[in-house]
Amino acid sequence: MRCSLLFSLLPLALGAPTPVDNAAPVERAAAPTVVAPSPGATIVGKTALLVDSFNGIPFAKPPTGQLRLKPPQPLTSALGTIDASGTAKACPQFFFSADADDFPSGVLGVVLNTPLFQTVTNAGEDCLTINVQRPVGTTASSKLPVLFWIFGGGFELGSTSMYDGTSLVLESVLQGKPIIFVAVNYRVGGFGFLPGKEILADGSSNLGLLDQRLGLQWTADNIAAFGGDPDKVTIWGESAGSISVFDQMALYNGDHTYKGKPLFRGGIMNSGSVVPANPVDGTKGQKVYDTVVKNAGCAGTADTLACLRTVPYTTFLNAANSVPGILSYNAVALSYLPRPDGLVLTESPDVLVASGRYAKVPFIVGDQEDEGTLFALFTSNLSTTAQVSTYLKTLYFPDTDKTLIDKYVASYQNTLEDGSPFRTLLLNNWYPQFKRVAAIIGDITFTLTRRVFLTTASTVNPSVKSWSYLSTYDYGTPVLGTFHGSDLLQVFYGILPNNAAKTIRGYYFSFVYDLDPNSNNNFMEWPTWSADKKIMNFNANSNSIMNDDFRADSFALLRDNIQNFHI
Repeated sequence: MRCSLLFSLLPLALGAPTPVDNAAPVERAAAPTVVAPSPGATIVGKTALLVDSFNGIPFAKPPTGQLRLKPPQPLTSALGTIDASGTAKACPQFFFSADADDFPSGVLGVVLNTPLFQTVTNAGEDCLTINVQRPVGTTASSKLPVLFWIFGGGFELGSTSMYDGTSLVLESVLQGKPIIFVAVNYRVGGFGFLPGKEILADGSSNLGLLDQRLGLQWTADNIAAFGGDPDKVTIWGESAGSISVFDQMALYNGDHTYKGKPLFRGGIMNSGSVVPANPVDGTKGQKVYDTVVKNAGCAGTADTLACLRTVPYTTFLNAANSVPGILSYNAVALSYLPRPDGLVLTESPDVLVASGRYAKVPFIVGDQEDEGTLFALFTSNLSTTAQVSTYLKTLYFPDTDKTLIDKYVASYQNTLEDGSPFRTLLLNNWYPQFKRVAAIIGDITFTLTRRVFLTTASTVNPSVKSWSYLSTYDYGTPVLGTFHGSDLLQVFYGILPNNAAKTIRGYYFSFVYDLDPNSNNNFMEWPTWSADKKIMNFNANSNSIMNDDFRADSFALLRDNIQNFHI
């Protein structure tokens, strides 16, 4: 029935002429146009499938030339008329490491990081733009709540052009809770998260987070002109975007105000929350910086950071991408990620949570059941538990006592019970340690750190409501199970119109409207996490409530030693 309704309304959405006997054709509707007040622009979008889209709206000065590797600068001059009907340019992408010694990904990196391929993917440094999508017929007086999307990609890749919110907006209308969808571009890889003591001294750390924050400020200033309510903004992200949602809650010790008002009032985190991290100028971060400097040809110069700002774009791109990437043996032992800098992200996120220095807003946080399977595909040489421990010690936690790492690995006693894809017994163990590695990587990065976050948050701020979930809708998928990122297919795009897609979206829309996923819907009651430590289990055909107590021994070790598990 929904499809027939959409198709019957499709001609209106597209502005197609309606045939009338003996009458002149109806003129195509004018393109949607919005006058944004700050800093002043007439923005001309397009309409399709009952959704107005305004793509690639600049919200900052181009971070090029001397603004490369600098905090984003707000626009100060009126922009005039902007054609927002096309596709927004992506920020420079980090597909694979360009290190020639890292075969075969090094070879792929050299190819994918060429100007030709970056042009094909529509990527470049002048990329700080925002997309806005709304239901057809929305006016400046509509005051619809706003869902602000932060994309994922390991802080290395991704862009707003990959995330068309049309289906989300349409679904929100069909469920009687229409929303405005906003998506922000931010710098990734070495352009947005370069670490090092030189970066720290320059005040230029965590640039990607600052891009996101400036995008939120642009939204506060301008979204009312599009028909949105700046007092009802919910931030939502997946993977690195989900981690970014928490980081936005934690920025400036939890100060999320702008012009005296909160920039957002709730958060939704799909696969990611607290990622304990070493400082920007720590040993690992400095090694990344020094490698980039060397490969950019800036080693030995009087001011290496100034040199990085002046080298040609392609030179810096390849240098920034010469360190290990997420699509490699290093997996989620990331080279680039938000790191404590004493100012923007004042301390490691786990410390900020424990001390209550984050925005006290209601939130939803959850995971896919098998978060680590994708990343474990790259570590097929690990055949013993001793090798797994050495791998974690070498690449993830070099400052952590090896005995503790051995103990943590040993808490995954056997792959029948503790191996991912979970609940598949002897099946899917692609190589001897695959299921163990997948379980460990998934837990320390996403699933069990989620529970650490919830446990700490419910103690520090017991009055702030939170809800949590575990998605198992892809159970039975060989090797991968319900893998990391599969929620993009189910929840963001709704490609499979099943129970999981309908109900998760429905809960989210209720949360966006009333800060409660149970508000004004007929779905199963979703209990707050702090009530009984119960979570929603989203399956393809049904939902259920389950205890958040799986892998309790591994969780206890992680919780009690979280300060020793900093990336």
